Amino acid sequence: MKRKHPLRRVALTGAATVSGVVLLLALKPETDPAAGRATAPAPGGVPGPETAAPGSGVRAVTGDVVRTRFGPVQVRVSLSGDRIVAAAAVRSPDAAPKSRQLSAGAVPRLNREALAAQSARIDAVSGATYTSEGYRRSLQSALDQAGA
Repeated sequence: MKRKHPLRRVALTGAATVSGVVLLLALKPETDPAAGRATAPAPGGVPGPETAAPGSGVRAVTGDVVRTRFGPVQVRVSLSGDRIVAAAAVRSPDAAPKSRQLSAGAVPRLNREALAAQSARIDAVSGATYTSEGYRRSLQSALDQAGA
């Protein structure tokens, strides 16, 4: 090809774009995602029974572990009376990079949905159907245990 041929620029731009995408997809997390994942609350998470202020009337209840196609889901809710004041997934699918990516986007949305709905009747997150269903079932078990 000639040096100033218009297709040369297109070919080089395409090759650079593909190379960039491949590099981004190859990135690995710096820490072991399984370490502490099963018990650590999400950022801004739900206070556990040991962290709830004494006499505050807030109690934390952890739902059942729900096995999904891509991994376990478990939800902890904090309740003040019958009102949900916080919700967090203490376990979510994380065995594969794609599962971690989907959970990272879906779980915060599911937490917000649970607070808004004040029940387990929440919408599924598109692209994370199995996680959403597991979240919903674990949330309902936590609410059942709390008697809410």
